[in-house]
Amino acid sequence: MPVPWASRRHLVETLMAAKQYPEAKALLQEWLGQQPQDSQMWHQLGRVCAETGETQSAMRHFEQAIALDPDDADSRYWIGGIQQKLGYIDAAEAAYTEAARIRPMIRHRAIRTAPDFRLLVLYAPFSGNTPIEYLFKEASYDIDTLAFFGPREPDIAALGDFDVVLNLMSDADQDEAMLPAAMSLAEKLGKPVLNDPGKIQRTTRDAMAELLADIAGCRMPRILRLDAGTDVSAAALAELLPFAFPVLARPAGTHGGGDFEKLESFEDLAGFLAQRPGADHYVTEYVDYASGDGHFRKYRFIFVGEQILPYHLAIGNGWKVHHLSTDMAHQPWMQQEEAAFLADPAAVFNAAHFQALRAIRERIGLDYFGIDCGLDPDGHLLVFEVNASMLVHDDITDFPYKDPFVRAIKAAFGAMLQSRAGRRG
Repeated sequence: MPVPWASRRHLVETLMAAKQYPEAKALLQEWLGQQPQDSQMWHQLGRVCAETGETQSAMRHFEQAIALDPDDADSRYWIGGIQQKLGYIDAAEAAYTEAARIRPMIRHRAIRTAPDFRLLVLYAPFSGNTPIEYLFKEASYDIDTLAFFGPREPDIAALGDFDVVLNLMSDADQDEAMLPAAMSLAEKLGKPVLNDPGKIQRTTRDAMAELLADIAGCRMPRILRLDAGTDVSAAALAELLPFAFPVLARPAGTHGGGDFEKLESFEDLAGFLAQRPGADHYVTEYVDYASGDGHFRKYRFIFVGEQILPYHLAIGNGWKVHHLSTDMAHQPWMQQEEAAFLADPAAVFNAAHFQALRAIRERIGLDYFGIDCGLDPDGHLLVFEVNASMLVHDDITDFPYKDPFVRAIKAAFGAMLQSRAGRRG
């Protein structure tokens, strides 16, 4: 007697959750040998190949699933995601659009047969979103993701029933066109909403600098926003800039170290801004935060509800510090210092610093977000960045000591969703 597909799917999901991808792949290939017309198996095989980096194979399997079932929206969403990662934006948009026509939402089922609750997620595929892949992994709740492609508000009647809403649109610059529609939809749904789109709208870098400017024990460097079309000649900048050189500059809506530079003069700044005349830019006051040993230390905390949880410490030799670009994977002393920080943040940040962090949480009002910070020469909490776009992941092979702290963030996130959905832990 053939094994029902529901049981097979559950077995494959269990193997994938345990990262036993070869075993899952072998089972699916064996079953497809018996039932080659089963579109759901082709879809699952595509997912396994996507997880293992076999991109072209994944694409072929998803396309086979669609050939067998033209109404397979899930496979089209996966194709859109793969094409987007490969940089083929037109192809990605076409796949997403067709998938949304068939079914407005991307569905991810819980790992258990009776899900704890149903989560509706608001997401903008081609803009800035909270990186959520790790936090959603092995979820015990159903997840339906509603994609926003522009300012048009989706049809509320197509959404069905759910328990709680999570907005993933996290970049107030990149998501500017979509956030008003998401905010309007969230207000109409009448359900608990985490990371309310209206609050995300107020998290631009310059708005954050103004909002946090007067918190005791906290230093947020001043930020000047220059809209596209502003006269950015050296002479004009001399009239506009409210603080001294050196300064940091970057295009609005960008993160990480690319297109982010330290500049020493009006001429240098004018040259940097002139490279992207159609973009808005942020110019930030530079604060030298080198420690006594000459290294630069950048700490990250993740705010989950009322909790302030340590995520990492990045130690670099220059002012532009990102964990991946440091030499921490090869420096035991750096790893030992990071491990000590994660185990006891209070050994680095005192009571006044934590009071400032709590004040930041209250003023921003988001349910889930992160902060990159350090300590200035006077011992104040120095804030580099505060937003809901910060990455939390479990790819920590070189830093196994991070595992319990990463898991703590994931557990707190799941508990927060469960509580807001009105379910007991």
